[in-house]
Amino acid sequence: MPTSSRVRCRAIDVRQPVYDMIAAFEAELDTMSFSDRMRYRSSVSELEDHIRFLLGPAPGAHIPVLIRDQYGQTRWDQAQDATQRVLMIESWDYSDPTQMGVLVHTPRVEEFRGTSIEPLFAYIENNATVMLWPRLTFYWRFLFDNPIDSHFFGGIWPELLGTFYLALGAMLFAVPMGIIAAIYLTEYSRQGMIVSIIRTCINTLAGVPSIVFGLFGLAFFINTMHISPAKSVLAGSLTLGLLVLPVIIRASEEAILAVPRTYKEASLSLGSSRWWTVVTVVLPAALPGILTGIVISMGRAAGETAPIIFTAAVSVGLPLKFWQVFSQPTPALPWNIYNLATEHEAVDLIRHVQYGMVLALVGLVLTLNLAAVILRARVAKKLKG
Repeated sequence: MPTSSRVRCRAIDVRQPVYDMIAAFEAELDTMSFSDRMRYRSSVSELEDHIRFLLGPAPGAHIPVLIRDQYGQTRWDQAQDATQRVLMIESWDYSDPTQMGVLVHTPRVEEFRGTSIEPLFAYIENNATVMLWPRLTFYWRFLFDNPIDSHFFGGIWPELLGTFYLALGAMLFAVPMGIIAAIYLTEYSRQGMIVSIIRTCINTLAGVPSIVFGLFGLAFFINTMHISPAKSVLAGSLTLGLLVLPVIIRASEEAILAVPRTYKEASLSLGSSRWWTVVTVVLPAALPGILTGIVISMGRAAGETAPIIFTAAVSVGLPLKFWQVFSQPTPALPWNIYNLATEHEAVDLIRHVQYGMVLALVGLVLTLNLAAVILRARVAKKLKG
């Protein structure tokens, strides 16, 4: 059950007098004169709107279609603002033509002074904390539920899964290409102008802004190669793979160069071929450094936003099946964090979702780095043994 539902169930008895007072006043309107009835009608209608926004629909009332309107305020800061709108009427004073307008707050109770609904305002002011203070809880399903109503409720499972697909696809493309390129540059190429130019290009690509890779991925993979009809996880993965490829090449190259030359000379003196020496001697000895570069690159691929804007990311979507990655776009944590923080229709109402996504992304990157440290330590221990 969502947190808002639990809060609503807990506070329903405390909120019931609010609805009872409104119902009693509406019955009282029928006994008033026509002029009084017209005077109070618009005021009580405005009051009901504010209370509905604060506490949600009254028990037994029509349930709105949008889920965001089926509950009251589920965050304390928003509840405080909504309570202020119930208790006070905001107006602007332009009486002084030499100054800007001044915001004036007038107690709303003055409109209903002497009526049966007058005690309502003191009741809300005195019981707002009891009615609206949220219960602290760990909502673990936030990680595994689908989003509901544009992330007003639900979880971030499609974003987590999409980020995993993109990072995994990028590594499947970049790791073999990066290691093969590093082997060629260190073991097979002759040092000369061409190799120097290649290394300069690799270093230059490592410093190119990520948005350039995103535009290249759109132009090359989608518009030229037509690997998918539009945005897709495959196009995004290939673009991210190009982004991290220079880092993997440089890390792998440095790790291979750090292997003592005596290892290779001993293997070659026993009759092993150069390729066999690289596969069985050099790469195992360089594996800790290569793994470090791979995991660092995976963390960067998981956290990049710009390359997937044009190639893979969408704001809202369901979790993809594995075979859909070749033709379908996906939500992803980096893009959705940016989208919810800048372009969402109700940015201030879903700050908690933004913070939850940020925490999930940071946790994902930290987990990858922790896995790299553990794996590197175990590999190094095994090699020493």
